[in-house]
Amino acid sequence: MPIELKMPALSPTMEEGTLAKWLVKEGDEVKSGDILAEIETDKATMEFEAVDEGTIAQILVPEGSDGVKVGAPIAILAGEGEDASAAKAAPKAAAAPEAKTAEPAPAPKAEAAPAPKPEPEVKAAAASSGDRVKASPLARRIAEQSGVDLSSVTGSGPNGRIVKADLDGAKAGGAAPAAKAAAPVAAAPSAPAAAPAPAQIPDIPHEAAKLSNMRKTIARRLTESKQTVPHIYLTVDIRLDALLKLRGELNKGLEARGVKLSVNDMLIKAQAVALMEVPACNVMLASDQLVTFSRADISVAVSIPSGLITPIIKGADTKSMSAIANEMKDLASRAKDGKLKPEEYQGGTASLSNMGMFGIKQFEAVINPPQGMILAIGAGEKRPYVVNDELTVATVMSATGSFDHRAIDGADGAKFMAAFKRLVENPLGMLA
Repeated sequence: MPIELKMPALSPTMEEGTLAKWLVKEGDEVKSGDILAEIETDKATMEFEAVDEGTIAQILVPEGSDGVKVGAPIAILAGEGEDASAAKAAPKAAAAPEAKTAEPAPAPKAEAAPAPKPEPEVKAAAASSGDRVKASPLARRIAEQSGVDLSSVTGSGPNGRIVKADLDGAKAGGAAPAAKAAAPVAAAPSAPAAAPAPAQIPDIPHEAAKLSNMRKTIARRLTESKQTVPHIYLTVDIRLDALLKLRGELNKGLEARGVKLSVNDMLIKAQAVALMEVPACNVMLASDQLVTFSRADISVAVSIPSGLITPIIKGADTKSMSAIANEMKDLASRAKDGKLKPEEYQGGTASLSNMGMFGIKQFEAVINPPQGMILAIGAGEKRPYVVNDELTVATVMSATGSFDHRAIDGADGAKFMAAFKRLVENPLGMLA
């Protein structure tokens, strides 16, 4: 019996995704564990593995399709010994009503043609197909709220799928464009009404790239964070000489094990230990509750080609620096390849973002909700510095903590920054 391959839920919050690329084609034989496709979620591009053995009878969703809902059939797999062509026929028959619904799409272009006969056919097709009109979940919700008839809207998405942008004109016109084919004059005012939606691109040579799901999510979450979370920023200057000296000594001792500590690995440890010393900063706001964590899971910002992702070092307060270094190296490598599992980048009790390698002296990072804080690390540089009442030259970096002022008071934030500074300047305290 043919098996429907459905869009998988690759993270607990995933509702839809982009079928970025098919790695198989119709007629290919697959075994359990074979990689079938790459699916782009709001966080990463992940691989979709086969569970059953058989032959790919039909690919239902072409690669590059956006807004594919979790659980929607994306391909048909013919089992062992089954005729792939027979398995392919069934879904085509099932898809026929949808194809018929999509036919009226060119109707608005043929306004001069005799419209009275096709119009009842369009309505009949829509009535017979009901919910089978191809539309994204967001488009359906907007249409329902606005009272727009989806059966009369021309879809610009893959295979005639109706997306949010297609509804702008319909809403502005107050009626469905296709259904009003007999009244071309009324359609004219709707075009200028929909114009304010997209930003106007100036007449300058440029390239336009479609936003990935990850970039859309970053834009939405950071906007929400700055709009809804009252940020308070606290900055300290930290002398790095003792930490750099200890790092050199530890790396000599770890050389035989093939481990090399980075400054960032040591700062992850310092942040985790500081959170344990000042638990009032290891918190999150959950509706009418303040949750205080008994473990420090540090989300570390990693830049990847499609955006930014934050793999997590769990229990960093109790892990050795060598363990943190090995784990961070593995997580960063798999993050850049889009191979992280959801549980490896979702959660965390606080975040760390280090831009020192780019020469950035100081910056203020945006909190990653529902976390209560994020630490922004600048570059270490030689500066005039007072040590034991004497002016000398030291390697100094600036660190800025961003705190959710609804959950963390300024005094508690200051205590955390002081603890972090002390641990970095006296790094042996992190090893005790």
